[in-house]
Amino acid sequence: MKILWNSNTVDEIMQSVSSKPWTCSGVSIDSRTLEKGDLFVPLMGENGDGHIFLQDAADAGASAALVSKEVETQLPTIRVVDTLKAMEKLGVAARERSDAFRIAVTGSVGKTSTKDALKTVFKDQGITHGSVSSYNNQWGVPLTLARMPQDTQFAIFEVGMSHAGEIRPLTHMIKPHMALITSVVEAHAEFFESIEDIARAKAEIFEGMAPGGTVILNQDNPYFDLLSILAHEHALQVHGFGQSEKAYIRLLLWESTSHTSKVVAEIGGEKFSYVLPLPGMHWIFNSLAVLGAVQLAGANVEQAIASLAHVEIPQGRGKQHAGIFTIIDESYNANPTSMRAALAVLGKSGKGRKIAVLGDMREMGDRARAHHENLLEPLIEHGIDMVFCCGPLMTHLYERLPNAMQGGYAQTSLELIPLVLNTVEAGDVVSVKASLGTRIKPVVDALLERQKEMAGL
Repeated sequence: MKILWNSNTVDEIMQSVSSKPWTCSGVSIDSRTLEKGDLFVPLMGENGDGHIFLQDAADAGASAALVSKEVETQLPTIRVVDTLKAMEKLGVAARERSDAFRIAVTGSVGKTSTKDALKTVFKDQGITHGSVSSYNNQWGVPLTLARMPQDTQFAIFEVGMSHAGEIRPLTHMIKPHMALITSVVEAHAEFFESIEDIARAKAEIFEGMAPGGTVILNQDNPYFDLLSILAHEHALQVHGFGQSEKAYIRLLLWESTSHTSKVVAEIGGEKFSYVLPLPGMHWIFNSLAVLGAVQLAGANVEQAIASLAHVEIPQGRGKQHAGIFTIIDESYNANPTSMRAALAVLGKSGKGRKIAVLGDMREMGDRARAHHENLLEPLIEHGIDMVFCCGPLMTHLYERLPNAMQGGYAQTSLELIPLVLNTVEAGDVVSVKASLGTRIKPVVDALLERQKEMAGL
């Protein structure tokens, strides 16, 4: 077991005294996923008091626990005032003791996919650590930092937000050497007066960077110039990616099929050709940003291109499940931009009927109705044969659909399941997408079960 933290070090950081000596190999805030040897950090919040799971953590093999109250447990404990603040201190200490090159990724779309791709390509070039899943908020970032081994060479962090001011403290914790903003589009619009305000909130990531740090921006995005100005105010170096002739990381040629994308790109004046095991322009753009980050970090681009062949789609973000019929799982989240990207992929997929199962896009503010109605255009453009909808906002789209495209509508995803299952046939391609709050994942699960039934498994 490789030791991540020991009681002497943590006692010094916390200015406290452990009840007895201990060492840990990891850090966990969830007793359900805790691994043997982890330090357990019970958090207090809207979902309750994590201290009630101390016994579960002990049973799962925790080595010790940070606690903020008097508790009865056989685990060694370190008493602190606030467990989240204590985890933040641990994260900062992890950063300060490591020489890792730190990259922070944010943006309205593609954060998790880009972060995971960066982890994939850098791990073949050195000891790499990074955020798991979408651990990108006020507890996910310090947890990722606290888990970072001292010998890490490349550290990749995802940074998210739904309100202005949320990125600022996270970037100061990370102090990234490089920041990558995938794109700025209308997401979480309910909490902002304009998309420009969203861009300014994303630009908070620059505030924690050391002068002279590197920023990678989407040069095709309307807010590239604004973000560049804000980055330069912090004495940062800006490099763009995209199709623009001015882009440092420039897309020259591309061809996307139902399962792959062929790309020719130019990075700092040097041409590279590669094949992604992923379809869609959004993945092509993600790959440009990733390879640009590799080159600007001084790592090996050719090696990174070879590593891209092993990139996997994160759960709920376009993973394809082939069988008697094909399921494209886009259930994790949705906004107008990612919805259009998903429909473009569906339009190129397979020879059978193309079926879209769509749920509400949340946090769209005053333009929610228009954003849902406007999905009719890409549905027709990409030749989608049939559409199922759920959620109150999706009624605005469903009512606009031609009769031949109307597969069925229900208020909830659970009510929609039988309508979809009664329709799907061998050879169909079914894409399922909605905002996380719409809870459309059960539709994917039901389709996976039907796929097995039809295959006789």
